Order: sequence, then C-alpha cells, then structure tokens
Amino acid sequence: MPLVLILNGPNLNRLGQREPDVYGRVTLDEIERMCRAHGARHGMEIETAQSNHEGVLIDRIQAADNEADGVVLNAGAYTHTSVALRDAIASVAVPVVEVHLSNVHAREGFRHRSCIAPVVLGQIAGFGPASYLLALDALRLHWEASAG
Repeated sequence: MPLVLILNGPNLNRLGQREPDVYGRVTLDEIERMCRAHGARHGMEIETAQSNHEGVLIDRIQAADNEADGVVLNAGAYTHTSVALRDAIASVAVPVVEVHLSNVHAREGFRHRSCIAPVVLGQIAGFGPASYLLALDALRLHWEASAG
C-alpha cells in the first residue's frame, strides 16, 4: 500500500479559526480525517504532519524520499518565500503535489508566485479541503501512468 505524507506548513494548524472567509471553517484535523478516508478508499496509507518551522518541513521532505511514495504539501506562506523548501523538494525523487485551499492566483499579487511550483509534480489550488483529495488522486494517477 503506497504511503503518502500530507505535510502542512505555517498557520495551517489555525484552520477553522483563521480567516474563515478565505480558508473556510474546516479544521486541519477534519481535513486529515477526510484524507485518511479517501486514501483508504483508494488503497493509500496516509501520514500527516504540520509545522510552523521551515527546517522541520525540510527535514520531513528529505525523510519522505526514503519513507513515502508521495507527498501532498501545503507550504502555506513558505510557498511564496522559501528557496530552502524549493531546494529540498528538488533534492528528492518522491513526487510532491503542491496544494492550496484558496485560489492563490485570485488573491494578493505576492501569492501569485510559487517558489516550489517549478519542482513539484503539479499544483492544485482553490477547491478548499477538496484540494487535498484532488492531490491524492493526482498522485494515484501519476503512479498508474508511471507503472503502465
């Protein structure tokens, strides 16, 4: 059974309370439960982690190269600023899908640029919690295409 690490960056632990008009009222725990259920339906084991610290996210991505079959990453604000996170993703062979709850391209201009987009498998944004489920589906389809 493939293992997927769902990794969430800064402030995502505040989902449900933080700017609900932008991010909704669903909590990170609820999103993680949705992902585990979706993964179980599609034969994937789901591991989750969240950190507000850039180095911890980098360590988890590097470890995932040997431990996971795919990563779903919501890097939060680090998406737009972290060359170090981009370099960590580029250094691993495990496929990474970038996710965002909101449509970052319809928001403030600084959110339109993703430092990590050039080194991930793809980007999914704007579908709320379903962005995570779509990312899991994208990984599954990627694995199927790679195997066939």
